[in-house]
Amino acid sequence: MLGFDPIYFLFMLPALLLSGVASLMTHLTFKRFSTIRGYSGMTGAQAAERMMRSQGIMNVQIERVEGFLSDHYDPSKKVLRLSPDVYDSDSLSAIGVACHEAGHAVQDATAYAPLVLRSALVPVAQFGGTASNWIILAGFILMSFATGPLGLWIVKAGIVLFATTVVFTLVTLPVEWDASARAKAHIVAAGIVSPGQERQAGRVLNAAFLTYIAGAVSALVTLLYYLYRAGLLGGRRD
Repeated sequence: MLGFDPIYFLFMLPALLLSGVASLMTHLTFKRFSTIRGYSGMTGAQAAERMMRSQGIMNVQIERVEGFLSDHYDPSKKVLRLSPDVYDSDSLSAIGVACHEAGHAVQDATAYAPLVLRSALVPVAQFGGTASNWIILAGFILMSFATGPLGLWIVKAGIVLFATTVVFTLVTLPVEWDASARAKAHIVAAGIVSPGQERQAGRVLNAAFLTYIAGAVSALVTLLYYLYRAGLLGGRRD
């Protein structure tokens, strides 16, 4: 249980494969459409600003942040951060990603319920993701060297804590899907891309969404593995 466990890899293999495929598709799709210029000639930063302004959002700053596809919206500071490949580029890839992040700003301004829930879960999920693994490991060690229910109860507590990260990844799915839907609708309505380019820009967003699906699957499969090892799924495991 505490060393090499082939059962763990049987559980995780589908999730690892999905994560690899999602990451590869995102990088290849972004690279492919990064060579196609948007109809309006706007950069990602300009497109995001237009989208927010059109929704009456005037209190969000747009900043450049280092890293490849490190783009994100910070609701606590009302800052939209775009990577150099997105901030400065007028490609379909840059416009799609920038407007997706602007979609999160719109969600924040309209109190979109799944985003509110996800924001509330952030500190709990961060703590759960870090502490739960150590708690579960401690419980398994105790179960290996001592009799009695204490070890199992510690494992159960760790599993409950880890479950918060699973909930977080599941709540993230509608948040990301909705942000992309807002972006797709805006970039055509605002004349940022031509109607013929909408589908191409959307492919970048669809590929990126697959990475969130992979993350949710990975978290869920890990939870199932912990339940299995604790004997709470499919019978007791010693």
